[in-house]
Amino acid sequence: TGRRAAERTNASTTGLLDLDGRGWNYALIERLGLPRGVFSELIDAGATLGTLTNDMARELGLSPSTVVTAVGSHDTASAVLAVPSTTEDFAYISCGTWGLVGVELDAPILTEASRLANFTNEGGVDGRVRFLHNVMGTWLLSESMRTWQTDDLAGLLAAATAVTAEVAIFDADDARFLAPGDLPTRIADYCRERGLPVPQDRAEYVRSIVESLAATFAQTVQLASDLSGTRVEVVHLVGGGSQNELLCQLTANRCGRPVLAGPTEATAFGNVLVQARALGLVTGSIESLRALVAANVPVRRYLPERG
Repeated sequence: TGRRAAERTNASTTGLLDLDGRGWNYALIERLGLPRGVFSELIDAGATLGTLTNDMARELGLSPSTVVTAVGSHDTASAVLAVPSTTEDFAYISCGTWGLVGVELDAPILTEASRLANFTNEGGVDGRVRFLHNVMGTWLLSESMRTWQTDDLAGLLAAATAVTAEVAIFDADDARFLAPGDLPTRIADYCRERGLPVPQDRAEYVRSIVESLAATFAQTVQLASDLSGTRVEVVHLVGGGSQNELLCQLTANRCGRPVLAGPTEATAFGNVLVQARALGLVTGSIESLRALVAANVPVRRYLPERG
C-alpha cells in the first residue's frame, strides 16, 4: 500500500513498547541507541491500510483495488483469537515446534513473581493481553524422528501409547535439547545423570517425550493460573500439536482438566476472522468470533483419566 506501519501484537514482542502496550517506549529506545525513525506508526489488528500499489498488484496478480488489512500478525495472537472457547475461564496451548502456554487477560501482570517465572505480556487482538510462557513443543519428536530417519509418526505414537513400563519424566525445557542433533542420545544421557529410567526402544523414547511435554504444559497452565489469579476450567490446545492424540490425552491427565483439541490451523482462522470483521463480513467481539469457530470447526474433547 505504501503505508508504513507496525501491527501492535507483533510489536509487543520486541520489548520496546510502554507497559500498557499502547505506544513505543522512546525513552528505552533512545537509551539503547536505536534510531527513532525506524519505529513505524503502531496500528491495531483490523486496521485497514489501503489498497495495493499498482506494482504490488501486478507482482501478486491481484486487482489494485484489493484491500490490505492488518491482522494479529504475531502468529500466536491470531491463533489465540481462534480458540473455540465458550467460557472466559480457559487456558491455551498453541503447540507446534514450540509451545506457548498462557491465559488471556485485559491488563498485563507486572509482578516480580511473573518476571522471575519468565512470563511475558504480549499483545492480543482488541487490546487483550496474552500472558504466557514459551516452552518446548514437538521439536523433541520431530528432531528424534530425523535422527531415526523415519517419518512414521502415527506408528511411533501407536507404539508409545501401548507402553506400560515406567518412563522418565524429564525437563523438556533443558537447554541441551534446543540444538539440532541426536536428541535420543541426549535424553538418555540426561536420564542416566539423574537416575531416571533410560528408554530402551523408540516407543519408550516417544512415550517419555510426550509424557514430559504434557507435564511441562500442565505445570505452565497451573503457573499461569496462579500468577494471574485466573480460574482455568478448560485447556484449549491448538496448532499442529492438537493432532497428537496421545499428547492431548496426557495433557488432560496431568492438568486434571478437560483438553479441547483444535483447530489445527488456528493461526489461519484468526487471520481470516480479523480480515472478515474489518470488511464487515462478520461482526462482534472476540467472544462472538470464537463462538463462530466453535460452531463450525470440529474439536476433540479429552477428559482426564486416572491411573
